[in-house]
Amino acid sequence: MDIDRKWWKEAVVYQIYPRSFSDSNGDGMGDLRGILSKLDYLQNLGVNVLWLCPVYESPNDDNGYDISDYYKIMPEFGTMEDFEELLREAHRRGLKIIMDLVVNHTSDEHAWFRESRRSKQSEKRDFYIWRPGKNGGEPNNWASFFTPSAWEYDNGSGEYYLHLFSKKQPDLNWENKKVRETVYEMMNWWLKKGIDGFRMDVINCISKTQGLPSVPSPNAGYQWAGQYFMNGPEVHNYLGEMNAQVLSKYDIMTVGETPGVAPEDAFRYAGNDGHELNMVFQSELMDVDAGSSGKWESKPWSLPEFKSIVSKWQTALDGKAWNSIFLGNHDQPRCLSRFGNDGKYQKESAKMLATLLLTLQGTPYIFQGDELGMTNMCFQSIEDCHDIEAINYYKGALQNGLKPDEIIAHIRQKSRDNARTPMQWTAGKNAGFSQGKPWIEVNKNYTHINARNEENDPDSILNYYRRLIRIRHEFPALVYGHYTPLYENDKHTMSYIRTQNDTRLLIVLNFTTHEQIFRLPEGCLSEHSYVLTDNIRNGAFGLEKEIQLQPYEACIIAL
Repeated sequence: MDIDRKWWKEAVVYQIYPRSFSDSNGDGMGDLRGILSKLDYLQNLGVNVLWLCPVYESPNDDNGYDISDYYKIMPEFGTMEDFEELLREAHRRGLKIIMDLVVNHTSDEHAWFRESRRSKQSEKRDFYIWRPGKNGGEPNNWASFFTPSAWEYDNGSGEYYLHLFSKKQPDLNWENKKVRETVYEMMNWWLKKGIDGFRMDVINCISKTQGLPSVPSPNAGYQWAGQYFMNGPEVHNYLGEMNAQVLSKYDIMTVGETPGVAPEDAFRYAGNDGHELNMVFQSELMDVDAGSSGKWESKPWSLPEFKSIVSKWQTALDGKAWNSIFLGNHDQPRCLSRFGNDGKYQKESAKMLATLLLTLQGTPYIFQGDELGMTNMCFQSIEDCHDIEAINYYKGALQNGLKPDEIIAHIRQKSRDNARTPMQWTAGKNAGFSQGKPWIEVNKNYTHINARNEENDPDSILNYYRRLIRIRHEFPALVYGHYTPLYENDKHTMSYIRTQNDTRLLIVLNFTTHEQIFRLPEGCLSEHSYVLTDNIRNGAFGLEKEIQLQPYEACIIAL
């Protein structure tokens, strides 16, 4: 089998949310020097790439995803000299760094927007999307991700500007060639500084349908309008231009956040024969437990449904495009609380999910703390929350008649703050994250879930992650091998085979709190078969036609 080998395909990525990773100066907020102090830990984990969530200057309406200056470091995080030292020291250890590129929108405090709103005649007026109102209201009926309306009225000029997210995050007008050129200039500036690529925030939203039509609906009020701003008419032209003018000139890694894509969309964004991105993040698996009204309405998910989404993407992209593999990130609840068991089987299920993450075809992304088995936070009231999305949801849900207890129950399950609680380094003060009062409360289970405890425990989740990453690096079949699903309707176990040339690896995962009997497919076993690794019994069991799996057991078997 011919392999198109790339370093970014063989890498394991570690996502850092800088505000919550490590605080070096005691102000309660993580910073660049805090990350610098943990590079040895990250190197020992075995990861290859660090993805930094935004560290640019920002008023932090949306925790850094509202950028006021792309060329400066947020003062709370440090200085440009700190960043340059972090980059040097990471490279010295063989670690690459990719930056978050947020160019669908800026902060309303960015100099471009301040100039844009100054007057209708401003030279930067067309940097953003301005429209006059209609019939005494907004230009159309689009809803924002974060607020009821996607439009904000500007008293100074008597027009509205579009914001798909917070009203302090006005959307850039990508139809304006000068906007695109200015963005490419900024990207080149960072790449010349030596960074190793970009994760591109909601990059499939940069092209909007011409005319910005209202959503046809029999209902009054604001409507979801993704069909008019996701995967828009010019998005591939824009990304092709970006690739030609910037990305193709460097040996870098690019991944686009693209909510609402199907595999056929991924072929266009990240196809092997394409000229746009290396890979995309799809959101389908993250929506497996979303109810009909969206993410806040949770519904039970079934394992066959979960597996069908994984298998669809694994098989559809095989040989045509490259997958991004993730079970959580800064915008999602903790994967252990969502897809595993954060109670009695915390350790077993965290390791089981790690096995899934690190044995699929695609580049795996570990979110900080998942390698320790960090869990969701039990928020007691809205005062515990810092995320603008959750706070706005709370206000809107109250107005719609939901009771505070109901709303907080939804927030406990789905709030982005779950992933943003401080990294749990030790059992000491503030989990070793900071000597000062943390910007957001530390999860109370830090006294037993923390890196120091796990460093010293050979059977810990942390050491299991290290072992799995080593195995992934040792077996190219786990990177490039074909994926063949087994027993797709089984409601209790997930299993699949990864095949490359003569190497065949069987992965078996028990997703339940009960023992399960797993029958190996006919002809799988030979005298050379052996257990490569196992999350509970360390492979200390004989291989028969049937395996009695312990609760949340996961094993990799070389066939």
